[in-house]
Amino acid sequence: MKKTICIILAVSMLFSFCITANAANDDTLTFGADGKFTVLQITDPQDDHYPAYDMVNLIKISVEQTNPDLIVFTGDIVEDSRIGDLGIDGESLREGVEVDSYEQTLANVKAACAAVFAEAENKGIPFAVAQGNNDYKCGVTNEDWLEIYKSYKNCIIFDESSDKDGRIDYNLEIKSADGNTAFNIWLMDTATNSVTDEQLAWYKSESTALKESNSGKPVPSILFQHIPTSDIGYLFEECEMWDEGARLVDGKFYRLNKEVANGYHASAATPPADTSAQFKAWKECGDVKGAYFGHWHTEGYTGSYDGIELGMTYGCEFAKTGPYGVRFFTIYENGSFESEIYTYEGSIKKDNAKLELQIDEPYAKYDNFIEELFAGIRNAVMVLVMQIKSLLA
Repeated sequence: MKKTICIILAVSMLFSFCITANAANDDTLTFGADGKFTVLQITDPQDDHYPAYDMVNLIKISVEQTNPDLIVFTGDIVEDSRIGDLGIDGESLREGVEVDSYEQTLANVKAACAAVFAEAENKGIPFAVAQGNNDYKCGVTNEDWLEIYKSYKNCIIFDESSDKDGRIDYNLEIKSADGNTAFNIWLMDTATNSVTDEQLAWYKSESTALKESNSGKPVPSILFQHIPTSDIGYLFEECEMWDEGARLVDGKFYRLNKEVANGYHASAATPPADTSAQFKAWKECGDVKGAYFGHWHTEGYTGSYDGIELGMTYGCEFAKTGPYGVRFFTIYENGSFESEIYTYEGSIKKDNAKLELQIDEPYAKYDNFIEELFAGIRNAVMVLVMQIKSLLA
């Protein structure tokens, strides 16, 4: 009798363990009972095995404050190899994971990742990653990266595109209460430049498959990748040097076009000569409603071009000047969504670190005297150079 009871208990415990294990490894994303699903975008922590105190704190308080259903890291998890920090972490004057030894570089990468992903792991929040250019340059392969990512129980990542370069592209479906796909998230790997024709072919194929399974209607989607498409330049307009928000680029001044965009920009992007192939693919498939990027660190703005929202999100690397911040999305089961930008203010050392909502206005202000001073000096010098060139012509 005792033996029988022990066997029953053992089977029950094993069954319970299997259920728990399956739940822990279940990658299904679903809308809540309130019809909402939230996403926190964090980009460019770009650190090493001695992570910056404020970078770690930024991630911590942004996760605590927003309590997202999913975190998306849009690349540059690590810095490859650079001298560039002073007093921000436990090893001054070094900012990079790459060393002569491959084994030690890999160990450094793993240590850097542990700091970046700790909050998601500790709180049991699913997270996804899109590769950045510095992740490619740090001395480890994408196969290494996949192994690192998959070592985290809460990381959801696949390599679905099977392109010859081995880039990591995939999509995450968000299910409605009835089990159907109500929304979709694309994660594209721009490597050190942009996506390839092969990746676009994969995207079009997968988008078509989703459409067919959705009664012939495109599944509303947002897309994340590290490097922005050139179309971000459509959010800017040419202006005079004295206009609010003016930034000098290639001998001309540009600023956000307040008719279509809001936010802060430390630099400007010129309107492209032609719409990118990737943007054209989004329009052809009709599913991408918004695309969001990192890479430029000091840019935090949002705008619309030809029916698609485009957004730049602040970076989190404290070895470079701010602003620093994150972007938070609320996605609704009906296919609509909205996003907000938060900036990190204060510091650990001053014991006044906090996350503040960025005011949604055409030329958001950022209280960085040094940054604005250099921008003003740079503009003045370039104007002087242009005038001298004109006189000598």
